[in-house]
Formats: sequence, C-alpha cells, structure tokens
Amino acid sequence: MSRSFGLVGLPNAGKSTIFNALTLAGARVEAYPFCTIEPHHGVASVPDERLDRLHALFPGKKKVPTTIEVVDIAGLVEGASQGEGLGNQFLAEIRGVEAILHVVRCFPDPDIAHPMGELDVRRDIQVVEGELLAKDRETLERRRERTAKAARTGDKPAQEEVALLDRLLDAVRDGKAIRTLRFSAQEMPLLRELAPLTSKPVLFVANVDDAGENDLSRAVAEVARESGAGWIIVRGKLEAELGEACPEEGERQAFLQEYGLTESALVRLVREAYRLLAVITFYTVEGPEVRAWTVPAGTKAPDAGAAIHTDFRDRFVLAEVMPLADLLAAGSERALREAGRVHRAGRDYTVQDGDVIHFISA
Repeated sequence: MSRSFGLVGLPNAGKSTIFNALTLAGARVEAYPFCTIEPHHGVASVPDERLDRLHALFPGKKKVPTTIEVVDIAGLVEGASQGEGLGNQFLAEIRGVEAILHVVRCFPDPDIAHPMGELDVRRDIQVVEGELLAKDRETLERRRERTAKAARTGDKPAQEEVALLDRLLDAVRDGKAIRTLRFSAQEMPLLRELAPLTSKPVLFVANVDDAGENDLSRAVAEVARESGAGWIIVRGKLEAELGEACPEEGERQAFLQEYGLTESALVRLVREAYRLLAVITFYTVEGPEVRAWTVPAGTKAPDAGAAIHTDFRDRFVLAEVMPLADLLAAGSERALREAGRVHRAGRDYTVQDGDVIHFISA
C-alpha cells in the first residue's frame, strides 16, 4: 500500500518544483501564484539501498520498490478557511492524505513574487498552520453541535465523543495543533474518523536555492523543533533538474558529487516522512519478484501478509522470517537455511524493519 503525502505551502513556495523532483511528472511551474489550480497526483518509487542489495542475490528477478503517492495541492493564502484563494478545495485535499509536507520558501528571487511581499518564514508557516487550525475549529464545532444533542439524552458514546471534541477544541482555540496532544488507544478510532487537519504528521521542507542552507532554512528548523515536527533542507530546483537530466542512478551520483553531496535530499525526505508515519519496510522474494512492502510499526505477521493478499491473513499458517542482515551475510537463502537460521514465526510475531518473509497459508 502506498503512503500518501500532501505538499502544502504558500503560493510560489516551490511545491510544484518539489513535486516534479519526487515524481518526475513535469507539473507546470510558473513564477506567479495559483499556478497549481487542480491538484497534481503522482507516484514516486522509494529509493531503497537494502532492496538493491537483496535484489543482487536474485539478479534474475524483477525488483519492485515501494511507492508513495504525492499530491501537489494549490497554494494557500490567508483566509482560505473562509474560502479565500482556492479555500475549501485546498483544505479538502489535505484531509485525504496521511501526512503533510509543508514546503517553506527559503530562497530570495526578485523574479518570483512572494504573496505577502517579503520573505518571513515564521509568518509564512503561521499563515498555513493558522488556516488549518481555523478549519479544524469550524469542523469540530459543527460536529460537537450535532453530537451534543444525543449526549444530552444520556447516550454514553455520544458523551465520550463530546468529551474528546471539547479537548480538541480547547487545543485549536489555543492555537495548538492536535498532533501535539496525546491520545489513549480508546480515543484513536474516533480521532481517525474525525481526521482533523492538524492531527496529521508534518515535515517542514525548507526549499533553498543551489547555495544550500541559509538563515531562512535555519529559522524553519527552529520552528520545527519548537512544534515537535520534522524538517529537511531541499534544493528544490537542483533536485528537479537532477531527476530530469539524470534518470539513471550512476548519472545521479556523479551529478551530486559535483555539488559535494553524497545522496539526494529526496532520499532523506522519504526516509524522514516514513519515520513520521511510523512505518517499516519488509521484503518478499516470491515468483518473479523481489519486492518491498511498508506496514505500520508493530504490525503482526498475518496483517503484514494481508498487505500482499488477504489469504495470508485469513488463512495464515506461519511465516518464515530471515533478517536481511543475516541473509546478506550468508550470501544466499540456501546457505541461511542450511545454517538453520530461518525463523518460523506464528500469528503473534511482530514484523521487524528489514525482515525478509515467506508467508505460508492453508
């Protein structure tokens, strides 16, 4: 299953440039606000050095990486929660993604207008966050008004929902993102149903020019640390040019070395986004494919199998587990089996990041 990320930010922050770098989709990029009117949807393959090494043991098979879905959402302006700019269209698109990649402009360019005049990353971040909070407040207040009627009749589930809604509303009215709160296991199903915009994990993407880190990107890092969010610096224009000009891995590495870089920032971006979502990667070698899969951390073996086919969950017998490091050290699956180092796991086994698994069903 692909994880989904929404690129958000003010107009002319560089969202479409980052989108193109991630997906090689060639989305339109212009130096004026609202170049993106309809959201662009793209799928990006996730770079995975471990998958490359596993595939080297099975060179005759096809290598299938995991993918992420990326949505380039129209630029936000102050007042979007009341319909300014592209308003509710923008906010509805955010509701459908798992995590937010908040692109912040950290490059001066007199040829690209800033929608608020001058660059001020703290203000720019606050505008976007403020609109998300305002939309959450509007949505949660409407929900509370409806639920309170049932709660007054003594409906216990409705009373529990009102209690949670009051807690959420207290936070957003105080300017606090819901992702900064803690929730019990009992509250999580309702929170997922409500899907507040500010409950989603956020990764700030400081979009810099070719010169790299600067005072503006350092200010983004400060905001991220203060709010408990992740952050990363990306030379957006450079990364987009890299993806377009150097589709092959060897070409990309040579290009990066010219700029003193060891890996693309987009590799780090995906890695950090996965960390935010608390997902892990496991691998299968079945039929003609060597394949990577992602599941939430803590997933049991049958549910991990369901990512491949529901039979592996519904008719689960056992899972043969080979830690990738052990398999690579042994040099082949056969050698690992002969050494007796393939673990036969039952239903209660928690899949670990880097496991190579063969599922057996009835």
